[in-house]
Amino acid sequence: MSQESGLIRRITLKLIPFLILLYLIAYVDRSAVGFAKLHMGADIGIGDAAYGLGAGLFFIGYFLMEIPSNLMLERFGARRWFARIMLTWGAITIGMAFVQGPQSFYVMRFLLGVAEAGFFPGVLYYITQWFPVRHRGKILGLFILSQPIAMMITGPVSGGLLGMDGVLGLHGWQWLFIVIGMPAILLTWPVLRYLPDGPQ
Repeated sequence: MSQESGLIRRITLKLIPFLILLYLIAYVDRSAVGFAKLHMGADIGIGDAAYGLGAGLFFIGYFLMEIPSNLMLERFGARRWFARIMLTWGAITIGMAFVQGPQSFYVMRFLLGVAEAGFFPGVLYYITQWFPVRHRGKILGLFILSQPIAMMITGPVSGGLLGMDGVLGLHGWQWLFIVIGMPAILLTWPVLRYLPDGPQ
């Protein structure tokens, strides 16, 4: 094994599994509303039209903040900025458990888009800082694998949490948002401690 290959392997093992975990959490948080939809509709009156508008507001918030978020990534560094993104999206996901109707649903979906904005492109940019061009295709392919993995686990996890309906007086969809929002918050500290800002 050449010196470069050994270095690339060490960097890959250090960074990519952790980045995959972060994106898994982001994807699950973003997708949970689709599983909660029917239950929320019955409990607080969020119908198909409100759900569709909420989905649109998420992407409006994401679009508006994507470039500013990546400018902040440059200013504050990957470690602090990714931790900020995770802390806010985790808190907002938990906040989704306490929406009271369409209006608060719209606000929270928009804020979630704002909070998550810049994470995915920011991670892609972060990866390009660590790996030479000839290695990026393979590394980015490994990272993108997190999406189908997330799709496989989101359904069973969401179904199990929705089955907690009535526990401690909360609806199943409330438990769904509370539980899936917690990992993002809990991983904020490991991101700050473990993730380097870039190659030095």
